[in-house]
Amino acid sequence: MNMTPLPASHAVLSVAEMYAADKAAEGAGIASLRLMEAAGAAVARLVQDRWPVQPVAVLCGPGNNGGDGFVLARLLSDAGWPVRLGLLGPTAELRGDAAENAKRWRGEVLPLSAALLDGKPLVVDALFGAGLSRPLSGVAHDVIARINAEHLTCIAVDVPSGVQGDTGEVLGIAPQCAATVTFFRAKPAHLLFPGRALCGEIKVADIGIPESVLPCVAPHTAHNRPGLWTLPQPGTSDHKYSRGHAVVCGSAAITGAARLAGRAARRAGAGVLTYAVPKDAFQIYALDQPGAFVRPCDSMEDLDAVLADRRRNGVLIGPGASVGSKTVLHVLRVLGAARAVVLDADALTSFADDPEQLFAAIRRAKGPVVLTPHDGEFARLFKGPAFEKGGKLDKARAAAQMSGAVIVLKGPDSVIAAPDGRAAITDNAPPWLATAGSGDVLAGMALGLLVQGMPAWEAACAAVWLHGAAAASYGRGLIAEDLPDELPKVLRQRD
Repeated sequence: MNMTPLPASHAVLSVAEMYAADKAAEGAGIASLRLMEAAGAAVARLVQDRWPVQPVAVLCGPGNNGGDGFVLARLLSDAGWPVRLGLLGPTAELRGDAAENAKRWRGEVLPLSAALLDGKPLVVDALFGAGLSRPLSGVAHDVIARINAEHLTCIAVDVPSGVQGDTGEVLGIAPQCAATVTFFRAKPAHLLFPGRALCGEIKVADIGIPESVLPCVAPHTAHNRPGLWTLPQPGTSDHKYSRGHAVVCGSAAITGAARLAGRAARRAGAGVLTYAVPKDAFQIYALDQPGAFVRPCDSMEDLDAVLADRRRNGVLIGPGASVGSKTVLHVLRVLGAARAVVLDADALTSFADDPEQLFAAIRRAKGPVVLTPHDGEFARLFKGPAFEKGGKLDKARAAAQMSGAVIVLKGPDSVIAAPDGRAAITDNAPPWLATAGSGDVLAGMALGLLVQGMPAWEAACAAVWLHGAAAASYGRGLIAEDLPDELPKVLRQRD
């Protein structure tokens, strides 16, 4: 399946893709030594911009990250900073550009040891880059442990040593950094937890790699933010039905979940909302929102009657639905009705014993399908070797390919993955978004964008970003009920 190209400005590069970008830049005539000089200079500039002159310990590893360290040590020393440089391993074993920059360093090269941290200097971690694949051990582990134990101010080159660049996972130990400088484009570890929490302020520095290399690299991952998607803009000739008719299936037991979702769908731009609900909950929904329609829906025949109106072009099932065979049957019927479909919460868990039944129905569906699981719901549906190792990004991608749906794997670092291999990582969710009902609001927002005609992956990406932006805009004290009504403020800022 061909993947739609991602905007160059939003690209997030895997470790392998970054290596490919470096090679492509060299192929375009940009010397790798020049790129290393620019990388070291970028870190030196950040240090000089953020902190006054003071003793600094530069910790260098045996690879190109260490070469960057030699450059910045030289530049800081030339600017009058007292610099101690410690190297993991002998200088004689350095190769290529790292060896050349070691020759250019006029100061002493000390063996890496915790003694370099005596006196509590500012620390620059240039030990290991994003490609690390094994836990830190020996003296490197001991030095990082002391940085953390003494709460030293640390600046990382590329990523904090010990953080795996593609997953954000910590391989044993990694330093808590005040800032991280990476080059050309961010990597997944800069956006995914727990690595993101260790990076501190993240600076993506331009070191002279031209954007023209990106088509050769063909990145598969994007930073989810405006510009990755375009929100629907109603025209002067639009009417309520042309803006989309959303259907939210509600229950009698937990009415608030569906009502939150329905309000969010309307605030996201859906022109019409219909609640399909049990007869004994009819009054609760009818009195909730004067602008919404309410249809009784107790049986499969009732659901068919709701779906008979072709103007109802998108359906959400799951919030408050309850787990069981009735929910399974309703989901399967909706998936067969050629509508845009969002499945959340109980609509996912109801298939825990037979996920393939759900996936087969999704693959047969004639409309776009978005699944919005949190980690627990995800684990109930997606099982097997592909989900037993690797990071959040890989798991979301594998789930999208397995199911045929767009997957929103929720969290403070939500990942949105499409079956064609595209994925986006979101980093704008504030901590107060962790409140009951916020996931129902997100599902409703995705539905509201889908019924307006947004493609599924773009609609899911936009919904996740807007969800976080609304929470950040409202601030502390947020509850889920606040999110839909904060959304217009965020949308106005995007116009």
